[in-house]
Amino acid sequence: MPFESERVSAAMRRTVASRARNLCEYCRCPEEFSPDSFTIEHIKPRQAGGETIVENLAWSCSGCNGRKHTKTSHCDPETKLEVGLFHPRQQLWSEHFSWNDDFTQVIAKTSCLWSSNSVSSAIKSGWSR
Repeated sequence: MPFESERVSAAMRRTVASRARNLCEYCRCPEEFSPDSFTIEHIKPRQAGGETIVENLAWSCSGCNGRKHTKTSHCDPETKLEVGLFHPRQQLWSEHFSWNDDFTQVIAKTSCLWSSNSVSSAIKSGWSR
């Protein structure tokens, strides 16, 4: 059971959801279209010293939260270098991703992904540097 200071309060949860405009901060899916409840995700995981403070919390669909889990980087398949995952407080989503024309797939524009598994879920052919 987490220590009291690690718990996300109802007020923090409302603040994070409101700041995100009820969109997943990783894939930008609207919460209203998700079959599962959205969750609070620690951008820098608690296991890596991340704090339970509003600045370190992201509103996340369960799919993105599950794929990211406790990761903070991934191996770029082209350069073989370790690259940080997308950080919704420090980076703009539109600089790294876009949706395809019918909004069914996220297209990676850079090597910055939101999870180590998202390279397979992003459209690789749309990857441009």
